[in-house]
Amino acid sequence: MIVHRIHRLAAAGIAAAGILCASPALAGKDLDAVKQRGTLVCGVNTGLAGFSAADSQGRWSGLDVDMCRAVAAVVLGDANKVRFVPLTAQQRFTALQSGEIDLLARNTTWTLTRDASLGMHFVGVNFYDGQGFMVPKSLGVKSAKELKGATVCVQSGTTTELNLSDYSRANNLNVKPVVFEKLEAANAAYFAGRCQAYTTDASGLASIRSKEAAKPDDHVILPELISKEPLGPSVRRGDDEFFAIVKWTLNALLEAEEYGITQANVDAQKKDSKNPNVMRLLGGGTEDTGKLLGLDKDWAYRAIKAVGNYGEQFERHVGPKTPIGLPRGANALWTQGGLMYAPPIR
Repeated sequence: MIVHRIHRLAAAGIAAAGILCASPALAGKDLDAVKQRGTLVCGVNTGLAGFSAADSQGRWSGLDVDMCRAVAAVVLGDANKVRFVPLTAQQRFTALQSGEIDLLARNTTWTLTRDASLGMHFVGVNFYDGQGFMVPKSLGVKSAKELKGATVCVQSGTTTELNLSDYSRANNLNVKPVVFEKLEAANAAYFAGRCQAYTTDASGLASIRSKEAAKPDDHVILPELISKEPLGPSVRRGDDEFFAIVKWTLNALLEAEEYGITQANVDAQKKDSKNPNVMRLLGGGTEDTGKLLGLDKDWAYRAIKAVGNYGEQFERHVGPKTPIGLPRGANALWTQGGLMYAPPIR
């Protein structure tokens, strides 16, 4: 009798586990709010070329902007249903915590403190970076370790500010930070000669040099990277389904590059491909990954159609053929020696 009861309990436990595993994450207020509003509200940089910047007509573009558009395409069926909210480094976390924005895609470093104490979830990494230094070529400095006693422009409320302090102390440099809340103020101060050096993410330095310098060749980005800066989008805690959707949208854009799916060929791939991975990703076969996310079969197709795969976005906004001119480096796919690696979509 006892044995039969144990067997019944075990069977019930297995059945319950199966139900839990088969069920999608529960919908929460954030996803519901986005759908009811009909617009995704996305927090972005106030103006960092290549990542998020508006042109003279108010049109936003950049790697982070594409992430916002992809999520809008997935959730709302239209990549243009995004309202961009420009935020300083100091404002960004409060804006997410308070509900002012739905998604933060603002070249933000994933750290333990932020992940564990600010009520937010990072969904992944869309750019691997590291902190560097830029100096006027006329200064003759070849290494960051030659900046002893130098004044250094830095933005407040960033890991950059903390890393600068650590690096200065570890190398006995006694650098003198000149701190600004707004990126534009830090840029202006450096190019006006108020600081002997400028420090931020290396990608940011390349962006600032290409966009803001009167003569970009007059400024040198020093070879040292003094930190790890995995940059990525984040959402508020408390809505598991929205968290899953944003996370898997990023993964879908990476998978698309790996399988050779582009903005130009996605329709043909959806129609004609016999590759099970491609069919699964684009909803071209019998498998339906969308239902596990509370979406339809075409969710990933819409994201790729809207912004292209990750490699296309990189080349369009920050790659070697752009004024910023960054190599893929660590941001190449894992199959090409980089760190970009998406969990399987299956």
